[in-house]
Amino acid sequence: MKNILKLKNVEKYYGNKNNLFKVIDNVSFDIGEGEFVGIMGPSGSGKTTLLNLVATIDTVSAGNIYIDDNDITNIKPKNISKFRREKLGFIFQEFNLLDTLTISENIAMSLTINKYPKNKIDEKVSEISKQLGIYDLLNKYPYQVSGGQKQRTACARALVTNPTLILADEPTGALDSKSSQMLIQIISDLNKDLNATIMMVTHDSFTASYCDRILFLKDGAIFTELVKGNLTRKQFFNQILDVVASLGGDVVNVR
Repeated sequence: MKNILKLKNVEKYYGNKNNLFKVIDNVSFDIGEGEFVGIMGPSGSGKTTLLNLVATIDTVSAGNIYIDDNDITNIKPKNISKFRREKLGFIFQEFNLLDTLTISENIAMSLTINKYPKNKIDEKVSEISKQLGIYDLLNKYPYQVSGGQKQRTACARALVTNPTLILADEPTGALDSKSSQMLIQIISDLNKDLNATIMMVTHDSFTASYCDRILFLKDGAIFTELVKGNLTRKQFFNQILDVVASLGGDVVNVR
């Protein structure tokens, strides 16, 4: 299996040698092509910082991060935006849709920015919207649809450019239980059906149970790892709860 993401001895710290605060402490792991990996940990464990480092939003203090064999720690600042547009897809908790654009236009924005052929944009948008069950909403505006439908639109926007890696930041955090379950099932199906490689930060044990593998952070370091393997989702969910209990943090969301 090809490694899409590789972190090698990554550290992130603030301050100076007399007052050093490590947010990420010597973290190393790989994510293979087509894997769905969750990052969990209590508040302050470093999971958001880790996501920002992989997303090229923040920079490492030490170590290396490779995405599709590109060492992003060595990419020149002027080239970061281009790399991010071409290689990464983002699914945020707050949707980040533009209310002045239709659902179709919100999805197409990523293609337009990447200079995708204009005569093929509508076809691409239609294809991904059908997969996500929002084809009938393409002419509506974000304020005219539900939270779950907004999040599906955000997923479509992230996936429409066929990114190398999808980064999901608490994707179900702003949704009710029913919408959350529907969305995480859709993300899981996209992972399986499209072989999409996904790294997801979540505090929700139920959402995490859809992943292939979970990395747990504590105090900026990897505390432990769980692999789903041949377990049922329910069995994996119970294992996640056991680790969460041992962490003693605030990452449980039992449904």
